[in-house]
Amino acid sequence: MSDEVLQAPKPDGIPAHAPKEPDIIIISGMSGAGRTEAMHTFEDFGYFCIDNLPPRLLMNLVSLATIPGQEQANRKLAIVCDARNKNFFAELVEELAHVRAAGLHYRIIFLDARDDVIIARYKASRRRHPLCDYGANMTISQGIAAERRLLSEIREHSNVIIDTSDLKPIQLREELRDLFSQSNLTDGLSVTVYSFGFKHGAPLDADVVIDVRFLPNPFYIPELRTLTGLDAPVRDFVMAQPETSEFLDRWGDLLETIMRGYQKEGKQQLAIGVGCTGGQHRSVALAEKTGAILAALGYNVQVAHRDLALAATVVED
Repeated sequence: MSDEVLQAPKPDGIPAHAPKEPDIIIISGMSGAGRTEAMHTFEDFGYFCIDNLPPRLLMNLVSLATIPGQEQANRKLAIVCDARNKNFFAELVEELAHVRAAGLHYRIIFLDARDDVIIARYKASRRRHPLCDYGANMTISQGIAAERRLLSEIREHSNVIIDTSDLKPIQLREELRDLFSQSNLTDGLSVTVYSFGFKHGAPLDADVVIDVRFLPNPFYIPELRTLTGLDAPVRDFVMAQPETSEFLDRWGDLLETIMRGYQKEGKQQLAIGVGCTGGQHRSVALAEKTGAILAALGYNVQVAHRDLALAATVVED
């Protein structure tokens, strides 16, 4: 945990053995301190997220999320609460008492930042501070000061306080992952590997495209022409080529490197396209092999074959 994260005393009724991934996350804090980024992060953790929910509606939302028959893991909620309502804290305390009575675990996160940083962020975004309503004749600095007064109680009762003044969005995501997610980085990245044929069009949605048309083509071997890369004779032919062995050695190293980079950047979905001429032989076999390499590295990976339905699997007269 970095120096930017401070543990505040736990509010009454929060057990010390509460799970790392609680049922409910309450996200509060200063406007401009990263509440929206935090909400998006919890969405990636599998939480159902609601922005700007009035505290008095919290138990209503909990009831909807815990209907009989639902899986326990599906009821995790992350709620961003806006403190502009003067009764905000009293309403939240009352609702959280009901949450505890229901046997649910919750955590309160407070996001903070220095005044000069918040001012700079608002000037860069050209957005209006929420407390500087039209006609209020308040500067950004006055709006920040007023918001700090409104939030003083919730800050005092928060479980975790994160100062985002010197954090980039990706660093905030990493802090929240360390604090609240049981999944590791490979769990958080969903990977799809698919084969395709260049003659049917280049892929539009792939983040990484590898062209394997340099490998010997089984299409020109009569007994392999109508088979696909899912068939053992084609797969064995492709894998037996010296060029394939050299390619896979280098491809495996490259995959490890780019996957680490995407993880570091917080990417959640990745598509890898493996292409040959028709999307029938080489690309199919090597898409399957690529999926196996990534699965062995611990990634959640699916393999698909975009153009296999177009394969020439019937001998023409």
